[in-house]
Amino acid sequence: MKKLTSLLFLCFAGNIANVQAEKRPNILLFLVDDMGWQDTSVPFWNQKTANNEIYETPNMERLAGKGMKFTQAYANSVSSPSRVSLFTGMNSVCHRVTNWTLERNVSTDGQNDSLIYPRWNVNGFCQQDKIERCTYATSLAQVLKDNGYYTIHCGKAHFAARTTPGENPLNLGFNININGGAAGAPGSYLGVANFGNACNGRQSNVFAVPGLEEYYGKDIFLTEALTLEAIKALDKVKQEDKPFFLYMSHYAIHVPLEKDMRFYEKYKKKGLVDNEAAYAALIEGMDKSLGDLMSYLESNGLMDNTIILFMSDNGGLASETYWRAQQYVQNAPLSSGKGSAHEGGIREPMIVYWPDVTHPGSECDKYLIMEDFFPSILEMAQIRHYRTVQHVDGVSFVPLLKGNGDPSRNRALYWNFPNGWGQPGPGFGASCTIRKGDWKMIYYYGSGKKELFNIAEDISEKNNLVEDFPDIVRKLSKELGVYLRKKDAQRPFLKATGEAIPWPDEVKNR
Repeated sequence: MKKLTSLLFLCFAGNIANVQAEKRPNILLFLVDDMGWQDTSVPFWNQKTANNEIYETPNMERLAGKGMKFTQAYANSVSSPSRVSLFTGMNSVCHRVTNWTLERNVSTDGQNDSLIYPRWNVNGFCQQDKIERCTYATSLAQVLKDNGYYTIHCGKAHFAARTTPGENPLNLGFNININGGAAGAPGSYLGVANFGNACNGRQSNVFAVPGLEEYYGKDIFLTEALTLEAIKALDKVKQEDKPFFLYMSHYAIHVPLEKDMRFYEKYKKKGLVDNEAAYAALIEGMDKSLGDLMSYLESNGLMDNTIILFMSDNGGLASETYWRAQQYVQNAPLSSGKGSAHEGGIREPMIVYWPDVTHPGSECDKYLIMEDFFPSILEMAQIRHYRTVQHVDGVSFVPLLKGNGDPSRNRALYWNFPNGWGQPGPGFGASCTIRKGDWKMIYYYGSGKKELFNIAEDISEKNNLVEDFPDIVRKLSKELGVYLRKKDAQRPFLKATGEAIPWPDEVKNR
């Protein structure tokens, strides 16, 4: 009898262990807007920089101490392309949402004297077919929801244009949408200004933050209000017998540079001018949100079964001088910033904490790109069999987290930006790019110029090696050209002739 009892106990215990092993993790995806690689006290280089000394992000330090820091994580150079890649798993070459979106059927491209930009998907992406100039795709949130996750969107969406289905995250697989809409920036961060919404009969700012009416007129910053709303949503999840997926998508640290007075004076005392102090306060306010969410998870016994992923959608804004005396230096040692094909525009701060998987304080120097989050998150969620209407280009980085593989080996990363954004500067202009191994090559559609950099040796992209390594340029040009043609990539046309710009392997090195 004792043997039978022992056997039954062992079977019962084994079943409990199996259930616990199969218990799917909660997932917190924390995305920051326009955050540069060095806009933090966490160094993502092999040494500390001036920015690391200025900015205070103790909760990023806290997260990095628990998880794995990625030093070569890439996104697109502007917002909407990155967000569409994130939620579709598609490279921007394929989804064709290559610039930022806002109004239906309206391009946001700047003017160009010599180029006609292609008819890119100005309406973003949605889960309905036959929407004009819109990418039809299955959303990451939809796959998670269909597989038992309670899905929460909080903050900036910027997936699609106004009046299209993809404007509302509820149409993209989210159970809850807190403030997500078409706009890619906040009308205001200030509750006293109603976050840019109308009052006294005046018309709302085109970038007014939707919702949050209970905070109108109050002395509260947008970053804080969004965090409070996210925590309310997590409290609601307690009533559901489901794991949660919280997409915490902050408007910070995008302009306008309004003062978060919780932190502003501290940075003024450090000697920063007004706009620099306002920017630093935006960063620390975002970091406080991360810390508040981590503390919530800890106090509610959720930290040991919640994966946290931290990422930015594009590089820090460096082309403006109203808050820095000099352009293109904000992201040093990286060159340039938001809108640029140079590292400052596309390399992002990334941290992943996965309980019992990532080693505390670990670091990974292998490269990955935004569309890789799609298959990675689904693998983390133990969703092994799913269907999407689109081909998923991303490659899971789970092997990197587990330390048992290198998906980047012999892999090339690709970017296509056949668009116009911002003023002339380093890496700016319509271009396509390939990164393979230590080598990175950029081809500019307008001029036919190419740049070749060895990123491992020249992280600041100061030395264009096109003339020194013509064979490498030809090889990368060929690989990039083949990929673009295979994926039916878009490219600009010449105004003078109406002809399409040549592909990179059709142009001699110069």
